[in-house]
Amino acid sequence: MKVAKTQHVLPDDLLKEIQKYVQGESIYIPKLKSSYQKWGSRSGGRKRIEERNARIREAFKNGCRVDRLAEDYFLSPETIKKIVYSK
Repeated sequence: MKVAKTQHVLPDDLLKEIQKYVQGESIYIPKLKSSYQKWGSRSGGRKRIEERNARIREAFKNGCRVDRLAEDYFLSPETIKKIVYSK
């Protein structure tokens, strides 16, 4: 979470109005729902996991066993099963 000084961000009139309700305390102003992004979409983490999962599914389809995939990808066998049996 980024912190900004209100006097640099808000107009004076709005700052004075907020000070009627809150003085000397921190407040959180949430983002608009329309500006939310899915986890990992900015960092590329989501894409890397999707690519890893595609490789796991392909290896399973080509006969690689669940326990071997778990060992190769440092995941539990249960996680590998979730990946290969999900749609």
